[in-house]
Amino acid sequence: MNRRDAFVVAFAGAALAANAAPAQAQAQPSESTLDRIKRSGVIRVAVIVGQEPYFHKDLASGSWSGACIDMANDIAAKLSAKVEYVESTWGNQILDLQGGKVDLAFAVNPTPERALVIDFSTPILVHSFTVITKKGFAKPESWAELDKPEVKIAVDIGSTHELIARRYCPKATILGFKSRDEAILAVATGRADCNVSLAVLAVSTLKKNPNLGALAIPRPLLTLPTNMGIRAEADRRYRDFLSAWADYNRAMGQTREWMLAGFKPLGLTAEDIPAEVQF
Repeated sequence: MNRRDAFVVAFAGAALAANAAPAQAQAQPSESTLDRIKRSGVIRVAVIVGQEPYFHKDLASGSWSGACIDMANDIAAKLSAKVEYVESTWGNQILDLQGGKVDLAFAVNPTPERALVIDFSTPILVHSFTVITKKGFAKPESWAELDKPEVKIAVDIGSTHELIARRYCPKATILGFKSRDEAILAVATGRADCNVSLAVLAVSTLKKNPNLGALAIPRPLLTLPTNMGIRAEADRRYRDFLSAWADYNRAMGQTREWMLAGFKPLGLTAEDIPAEVQF
């Protein structure tokens, strides 16, 4: 190699190195959720108004309570962090995770579609899909009884409640609402015949609202685990920590205690909880 060729090779190598530096910098992974929590001392948790026993907000003081609040505080203590509450909805909390608004979403039902965009811990509990009827509406024994055009089913848009209604009652008239509270109001006022809700939410809703009818658990029995949702990321430490936390507290009976404590302000005891709901 002559002197001119050596210069060309050296110059080309330097140029490649210079171009590679920004690309390598861009390829560096962003800060993981666990590292961010440890650095900031804050874990941001999605919370939803009026969703007892999971979440309850005192409108006078602005303070939060409920089973998932107790869980969040326990998780934060394990991470030497404090909890920051970020108000959301069942339909929006997945988007909040994706957008980096929150670090943790409770009571998330895993679906294949959601698994493409977020990650999950192991289950907190397993429970069944139920139906809350309006007063005077015949209590359905099966999903097939609701699968008729004249039956109006109220659901909160983007929830697993909506997925179940559309999957098992495709012929029914599905009324979509922005929030579960709006869907429940439609049933209470007679605009809809019934609402599809997971059992934990349904029993508390009926206790709070005397204008509703009855609770039905149609057959076939449809059960789904309830997990914690987190952002999908390469660093698995946060997910593994939450899964170990969930498994441990279920095995020790602590999850059951948190859930029953969440029901207590509503006047509900263990005897009021359907057998299909497992803590």
